[in-house]
Amino acid sequence: MTLLRTLTSVALAFALASCGGDRTETDISGEKVALPTIGSSGGALSTVAAKRLFGAKSFASTQSSAAFGSYSKGCLAGAEQLPETGPTWQAMRLSRNRNWAHPEMVDMVKKLSRKAAQQPGWEGIYVGDMSQPRGGPMLTGHASHQIGLDADIWMLPPKSLNLSRAQRENISSISMRRASGAYVNSSWTPAHHEVVKAAAQDPRTARIFVFPGAKVQMCADEKGDRSYLRKIRPWYGHHYHFHVRIACPTGARGCVDQAPPPPGDGCADARQWQANILNPPKPDPTAPKTKPKPKRDILLADLPAQCNAVLNAN
Repeated sequence: MTLLRTLTSVALAFALASCGGDRTETDISGEKVALPTIGSSGGALSTVAAKRLFGAKSFASTQSSAAFGSYSKGCLAGAEQLPETGPTWQAMRLSRNRNWAHPEMVDMVKKLSRKAAQQPGWEGIYVGDMSQPRGGPMLTGHASHQIGLDADIWMLPPKSLNLSRAQRENISSISMRRASGAYVNSSWTPAHHEVVKAAAQDPRTARIFVFPGAKVQMCADEKGDRSYLRKIRPWYGHHYHFHVRIACPTGARGCVDQAPPPPGDGCADARQWQANILNPPKPDPTAPKTKPKPKRDILLADLPAQCNAVLNAN
């Protein structure tokens, strides 16, 4: 049965769904962010897992570029595709079709690639996942990357920007972590510091997620202006790539920014992450043992009302 027939059957089976409930969500960084009002215009498909609907779209909508919702619950109209290969970048894992983003994000990645190409041993950058052609939840992988304002940059310094499609499927990035992420390993270089720093210094950047040891090392090595360090946040994983998140474009309506990082350079927080890795807190034996509730799929009805139009647009 084709996807179209499947969705048609579902449409006949379900009635129009309305929305409600909690109007906040927990983002990748564990912070609560407010959500815009969600309409109930999704029709019968509003009860379908949104990842099935957005994952089936292979090209962007012809609408004006706009991000709707928040980084972990939204969609993207009028996405721009990062070209597979440029003078200072290559998009990786092309079979995933995730080299789409808001034009501001595409521009930011291109700008970062030019700065990376100035570092010794770097021809530019390898770009991992950005977003799907119309954003939204993904069939596999990320909880965020839904509104075209996130991009993963590989830690592997490119030696060649002439990789074939097959090579881009099979080559892997390299891990920078040691001691479960408490420290960087010998693959970390001053050039990595400068590339991450350049990404953080772009005024559009809201946050960069990287493993704790990298943030601690950058805090120790930085001898000049430290203001950019505030944007670099320690988070689980993120040792094969670092995750760049830019803010909602100026004047964007319906796009929900994450709250700014706490004041200061965030180095003390990173060192606490490091300490917790090296000496994990002991579990409380008196605490009740409860199984975590399984996370339900995001439905179309959970997304901003504009996402229905994004799905239906040419």
